Amino acid sequence: MNPQKIMAQLLAMQIIPRVNNELAEQLALKANHTSIGIVTLTIDDVGYVAFDEATKKADVEVVYAKSFYAGAAHASGPLSGEVIGIIAGSSPDEIRSGLEAIQQKIQFDTYFEAILGNEQHALFAHTVASCGTYLAEQANVKVGTALAYLIAPPLEAVVGLDAALKAADVELKVFYGPPSETNFGGGLLSGSQSSCQAAADAFREAIDNLARNPVI
Repeated sequence: MNPQKIMAQLLAMQIIPRVNNELAEQLALKANHTSIGIVTLTIDDVGYVAFDEATKKADVEVVYAKSFYAGAAHASGPLSGEVIGIIAGSSPDEIRSGLEAIQQKIQFDTYFEAILGNEQHALFAHTVASCGTYLAEQANVKVGTALAYLIAPPLEAVVGLDAALKAADVELKVFYGPPSETNFGGGLLSGSQSSCQAAADAFREAIDNLARNPVI
């Protein structure tokens, strides 16, 4: 299957080499976290996966990650997009490595998919083979656990999650009850990598079928 990919756009990426102490307190930074990197992009769930990737490729932690209400189409400015993420580390070099990992993940590996070729109707069915510290904390699992990260519009998300949970040996760790800040819904499911992939495939298939026949 070759999905029609909807890629996120990186809007802004900045490094603060030595963060102000008062700001550090507000971000609850650890004593050794003297540097931060800040990122905004157009698709929030792609961002969360990319932020998690940074924790696997550099000695950084995700200290702030928030979606913006109503999504990128209603952004507060040209560099706002749909999500902001902040990573913290002990040096600008660590931050730079983390930001590079985020950029690579956004550009090449992580994307939404158009449902039946309609880019105005999209889902996210992504298998994280081995989660880093950020998604591990979100899902309350061990670092390295495989996750199915499943997101869709509200009704579609509920139908798709039910199909995913029935199709594979996975556990629902987080339920994003619709509507989210961006008016979607979904969840994080844990299991083996193959089970998570099967769950993602079932999620996608159920939503495609629903889109073909939305009223029964």
